[in-house]
Amino acid sequence: MMEHLIAVTDRNLCQRDFFVQIERICRQKPDRIILREKDLPDDIYIKYVQKCKILCSAYGIPLSVNGRIEIAKSLSVPDIHLSYQALIGRPEVISEFSHTGVSIHSVEEAAQAARLGVSYIIAGHIFATDCKKDLPPRGLPFLRNVCQTVLNISAQTGQSPIPVYAIGGISFYNLSQVIASGAAGGCMMSAAMQL
Repeated sequence: MMEHLIAVTDRNLCQRDFFVQIERICRQKPDRIILREKDLPDDIYIKYVQKCKILCSAYGIPLSVNGRIEIAKSLSVPDIHLSYQALIGRPEVISEFSHTGVSIHSVEEAAQAARLGVSYIIAGHIFATDCKKDLPPRGLPFLRNVCQTVLNISAQTGQSPIPVYAIGGISFYNLSQVIASGAAGGCMMSAAMQL
């Protein structure tokens, strides 16, 4: 089971048909799926969104479009996931979607995202990962600091606590450390794509 986990897609890591893999992930009940696939041209990405939307809907799994705001709107996908820079460039997007997630890489970015009222925050990278070989991981102390900062801002603004998810080297083996640090869970790419 993938409770407390967000699956982030990368079709290049799949060992089987991508959509077969998406259905396998859906059956494990993750908190959500973020359709990343940054390198796909828009016309192909649209087809991926359409197929994933059907699969996720069948299993009751929220689907987030990654970064492509206009595509999400045109296909009536209610959830969007953005980089911090994209969010700051268009903060009004938060009111245009049911759920807006953001990726952050500093406590300051997490604080600003929380003040803007995002639905969830992804903080990374926490552990060493092949995706970021040249960058040292930020570690669990960073994650604890982000979680506490976001919790404090949620309390100050009177809003429900904003869930924070860790990304970067997250596995079924270290997920308990992530949750013990105050996070709602973690994000998996490699492990999800190879379930």
